[in-house]
Amino acid sequence: MMYTLFVIELISAFILAATLLYRYGDCYRNHIIVTVSVLTAWYFSFVIMFILPLDITFTIQRSQENITNTQPVQLSNETTTVAPPVNPCEQTWNCVFPSLWRVVYWTSQCLTWLIMPMMQSYSKAGDFTVKGKLKSALVDNAIYYGSYLLICGILLIYIALKPGVYLDGPKIKAIASSASNTWGLFLLILLLGYALVEVPRNLWNNSKKNYTLTYSYFKIAKLSTDKCEAEETVDDILDSLNSVTAAVGSGHPLHRHVETIIQKLPIQLRDRLDSRAPPERSQPPSLKSLVNLHKKTIKALHVLQRTETQWGLMLERIFHLEDIASNLRSPDRRFQHTFHTPRPRIQRIFYPPIIEWYWECFVKQYFLKTMAVITCILSVAVVWSEMTFFCKKPVLSIFANIVIAAKDNYNYAAIVTISTMIIAYMFYCAYSTVLKIRLLNLYYLAPHHQTNEYSLIFSGMMVCRLTPAMCLNFLSLVHMDSHVIKERIMETYYTQIMGHMDVLGIIAEGFNIYFPMLVVLLCLATYLSLGSRLLSFCGFQQFVGDDELTTDLVDEGREIIKREKRKRQRAEETLTRRRDYSERFSNYRNARDRQDGAHTGLLNDVDSDYYVTPSPERSQNVTGYQRAELPYNRTDLTLEDELDHRFGESTQTTIRSDRRDKMTMPPRGLFDDV
Repeated sequence: MMYTLFVIELISAFILAATLLYRYGDCYRNHIIVTVSVLTAWYFSFVIMFILPLDITFTIQRSQENITNTQPVQLSNETTTVAPPVNPCEQTWNCVFPSLWRVVYWTSQCLTWLIMPMMQSYSKAGDFTVKGKLKSALVDNAIYYGSYLLICGILLIYIALKPGVYLDGPKIKAIASSASNTWGLFLLILLLGYALVEVPRNLWNNSKKNYTLTYSYFKIAKLSTDKCEAEETVDDILDSLNSVTAAVGSGHPLHRHVETIIQKLPIQLRDRLDSRAPPERSQPPSLKSLVNLHKKTIKALHVLQRTETQWGLMLERIFHLEDIASNLRSPDRRFQHTFHTPRPRIQRIFYPPIIEWYWECFVKQYFLKTMAVITCILSVAVVWSEMTFFCKKPVLSIFANIVIAAKDNYNYAAIVTISTMIIAYMFYCAYSTVLKIRLLNLYYLAPHHQTNEYSLIFSGMMVCRLTPAMCLNFLSLVHMDSHVIKERIMETYYTQIMGHMDVLGIIAEGFNIYFPMLVVLLCLATYLSLGSRLLSFCGFQQFVGDDELTTDLVDEGREIIKREKRKRQRAEETLTRRRDYSERFSNYRNARDRQDGAHTGLLNDVDSDYYVTPSPERSQNVTGYQRAELPYNRTDLTLEDELDHRFGESTQTTIRSDRRDKMTMPPRGLFDDV
């Protein structure tokens, strides 16, 4: 059973990582190295999250078996202790778990601290050569790596000067792990302090349709400002490129670098650049200025793509919320969409309008409220356990009591289930918060393959940094870390590979134990919305219900949605008119062809060559647009020629070609937008 569950967990972790990467990334557009690196980072982080409960369960099972097998036995007049027999299964796991944790943990650490920061800086570097991009990436990460090495150096000096402590390989490894995990624990507590309150509150607020719609109006108004700023930045980039293009001709040494920058632009922006008049005077730029322009172009396009993606998703969300509000008063209880969107056939079968109405208008709100209550209970349990996990007698940690009760009842399935659920909830709270913070708004995971490489790399880095620290914190919450509860117990294989922080007493006995207690203060500040109110007081746009700026932005967002809805309605009406016109014209043409065919058949009975077949000279000399200049003759002119002869070429709906019997969509009319 253990082997089966182990394999299922590994496969599930890979399926989850691959599915998320397929949903958010674009494997065909992104570089293969970025795709493989992000997939590895996500997969290994999910492996730690899924396999750690198995490690905990197997450790508890081994400890109970050792206690049972080492009970003293009375033999005649002597009392002896029977040694536990060698278990082949235990020998196998003694090799599997340590090897797995070594590969997963150290690969993740190399990715998050060495490889991915270089890849991220390399992707936004403005240099035109591989060597130049690598150099810029190293310079960009010099401060980051320098601060990290400074911390490690101080810790090494502290260890070296400490009497009775000698540095060796395991201790150096422990110092590196402690530096990484301490940074991860610091970030984890900050994120949990926000998310443990916001996740239940968002679920509860999303069950209230009026609140959700109002908040969406507020967000679309803020996003409109960001979108305008991004478009203005790109417009400034186009002005700079226009000047550079005019100054750098085809024979200039920097011409190929200018073409490299232009190739980064989408087709629409290239057309806008080509349509601009060149300036009268412009001086050729230097290589350094071109590098800076290239870097600004990459960043500006990245911000524009992110805001446009957020804009489209937010519009669809608000349209759907308005449809829900209008369908609440539907008498037939069939969900009606304002704008028709094609759906797969399986969705039309298993999710018809009746089921959609009951889910969106009735069931969903109660489901969200139920999930809000469940997550609120989990959040309270996490906060309480973070404040009391260091207390051994009595055991105050809720999660530790649950694990101890399941251990006493030999209910190993409950240990695996509860541990996985708690770790998954903490992981969701911590990671979902990263991409919602305004300071990190450059990083955005957008569905439907709209996430760029920069955001994907950032997500892989953050997952690798948060997961090990979160797992070590969870081991402390369930009292599976002997150096936290100050009691000798059997360690998990994960703890054996990670080691303890005994060489760093300040971190082991101070920061790792007492810093998590600050989560209650952060949760209280989040519950009272102190951060949002402070930012709103300083002039930053925050959603505060009783604020005048919030009301103005909500009204602005409502007007934006009205304009966007009118645009889409006019576009759909125009498309419908074109389709109807094309269908009517096709039906008219088919009817005329049938009439001409019948008339031609009658004429063929007399002398078809005389009435229908043109002369060779006429066929050679009359082609294309020249047919419109011929005298009107219904027997040798097609319907297009007849309309062209009567009303001119503006009535034609197709581009003339050798195959005149093919119809295409009519061009845009002159008054379609009226």
